[in-house]
Amino acid sequence: MRLLVVEDDDRSAAYLKRGLSESGHVVDVASDGELGLALAMELIYDGLIVDRLLPKLDGIELVRRLRATNVNVPVIMVSALASAMDRVEGLRAGCDDYLAKPFFFSELLARIEAITKHFIGDAYENTLVVGDLSLDIRRRIARRHEHTIDLQFREFLLLQALMRNAGSVVTRSMLLEAAWDYDFDPRGNIVDMRVHRLRKKIDMVASTSMIITVPGAGYMIRP
Repeated sequence: MRLLVVEDDDRSAAYLKRGLSESGHVVDVASDGELGLALAMELIYDGLIVDRLLPKLDGIELVRRLRATNVNVPVIMVSALASAMDRVEGLRAGCDDYLAKPFFFSELLARIEAITKHFIGDAYENTLVVGDLSLDIRRRIARRHEHTIDLQFREFLLLQALMRNAGSVVTRSMLLEAAWDYDFDPRGNIVDMRVHRLRKKIDMVASTSMIITVPGAGYMIRP
C-alpha cells in the first residue's frame, strides 16, 4: 500500500517511514499540516497516519478539511493527547482510528491493516493469484508451478501492482507510484529495467510469459 505520514518530528517521521517501508509499504512524509493536506488531496494514498499537533495546520483541521471535500481515505491519528475527550474529538473530525503515543509499532500495523481492509474490502487479500502464479503478500513470497521465486523489494511491489490489476494495463506512472516514494527522481528507464528483471524471474520456471508489454502504455499481467 501507499501511505502518507504527516509528522513534524523528524525522528518520529524517520522511524515510521523506516518501519512501514520494511513492512512492504511505499511511504511519503509531510512535515506540516498544509503539505499533508495538499498531498492527501492528490488521492494516491491508501491510508494516512496523521500527528495531531502539527505546524501550519493541526491534524484535527487537516482531517476536517479532507472530509469536507469528500475524501474518504482511511486516517489514523496519533497523538500524546489521549484523554477520552481528545479521542472523541479526533473521531468526530473524521478519523477512522486514534492511537495514543507512545505505541507499539506492531499495534500501528494491525490498525492500518484493519482500517484499510474495511475501506478497500477484499482488494487487499493476503494472497493474490493469477493463473499459475501466486503472491503471498504477508510473507512476500511468489510461487509459480510450485517453484518459489526470490523477489527484491521493488520487484515485489511491482508484481503486487500488476497482479492487483490483472488483465488491465498498468502504466509506467502507476508502477512508479506503486514502488517508489513521492520524492524519488526517476532516471532513465528504471521502471522498464525492473519489470524486465521481474519478468525473467517469473518466466524462468515456466514456458510462457505472463507479463506483456503494451506499446506506448505500460504493462499487463495475464494467465
